[in-house]
Amino acid sequence: MKRIFPGLAFICFFIIAGNDLLAQTKIGHISIQDLVSAMPEFKKASTDLEELEKALIAQGDEYQTEYARQDSIYRTDSINWNSATKEVKRRELNTISLKVINFNQDAQQKLARREQELVAPIQEKALQTTRLVAKENGYSYILNKEQLLVSPTSDDVLPLVLKKLGITVPAPESKK
Repeated sequence: MKRIFPGLAFICFFIIAGNDLLAQTKIGHISIQDLVSAMPEFKKASTDLEELEKALIAQGDEYQTEYARQDSIYRTDSINWNSATKEVKRRELNTISLKVINFNQDAQQKLARREQELVAPIQEKALQTTRLVAKENGYSYILNKEQLLVSPTSDDVLPLVLKKLGITVPAPESKK
């Protein structure tokens, strides 16, 4: 009896698994990066991010210039100052230095937050459209091409998703 149960379970497993294996599984793959970068919304978001980055860099440059100016004044004029004035000016210089450091950190965080705010909805739209295309075309699985080292033969669904989004991609140039 003890030998029959494992054998019976083994046979039942293969009967159930066999039915699934007999069913045709359609597998596709897509490069989400390529899809998102082809979307017009992403191009607009990239432009917005570049503008924000330029503005933050300009503001950071102003802080750096102010620090360099104050440092230059401190180095040239501190010879003529008494110790109390030197101490006050040194603290002011340290405050400006901390302001520059904090600004740089805050700017990086602000840029990352803004990128997330702009790109997340675009990625979500790309994923929803990919799911819709998979369902409409009978795909059981759509794999993200960037995360695969080895994969079974599958269809590239990027052209189908781009078509669904109304994005036309020029055909690759033929080699002459």
